[in-house]
Amino acid sequence: MHENLKPALAQAKAGFLFGNTLAPSARGFVFQFGVKLLAFLTGKVSAMLSIRKATSEDKDDLWKILEPVIRAGETYDFPRQTSRQDALTAWLAPDNQCFVACEGDRLLGTYVLHPNRKGGGAHVANCGYMTASDANGKGVARTMCAHSLEVARAQGFRAMQFNFVIASNHRAVKLWTDMGFETVGRVPEAFLHPVHGYTDALVMYRRL
Repeated sequence: MHENLKPALAQAKAGFLFGNTLAPSARGFVFQFGVKLLAFLTGKVSAMLSIRKATSEDKDDLWKILEPVIRAGETYDFPRQTSRQDALTAWLAPDNQCFVACEGDRLLGTYVLHPNRKGGGAHVANCGYMTASDANGKGVARTMCAHSLEVARAQGFRAMQFNFVIASNHRAVKLWTDMGFETVGRVPEAFLHPVHGYTDALVMYRRL
């Protein structure tokens, strides 16, 4: 990246944190602007990327995204032998709102949004994100996260919490930190990583 763009990129990232201090009516604009500015400055996200609700017709493309992540077993606690039907049933569960990130007709990523807990904990949102293997590092996850924060806020959630971020998933930890999440807990050796062995899991949280 050109040195002259670094201050602007830092300001764009800071905008995600600054958005917390604004009135709700202004936050959506700040987050949408921040996503577009980051895409422009980094050149990682296509201007054609859009996010929409998933439909039943997306199942084949969803499985193309989910299967490599599940089989790798490095970032999610799905059993690595999980079948297509079981994976899609879990991802498209009735309590989940499922979204897909598209470039034209091609799905590059997907996320699900739902309450982190029921009853007294239902005001805190939880999300899970997966990106197509050949779209990693292109800003798709960042765009989906920003979109999910805006959707959660519009639906009245007061915060978002990630319960099980694998500590060895450094790219995700950095991204969520950039998006304003704080690590509020660490569970020692909570995840058996296929390469690194027993690995800590992080609880990450941000207010909306």
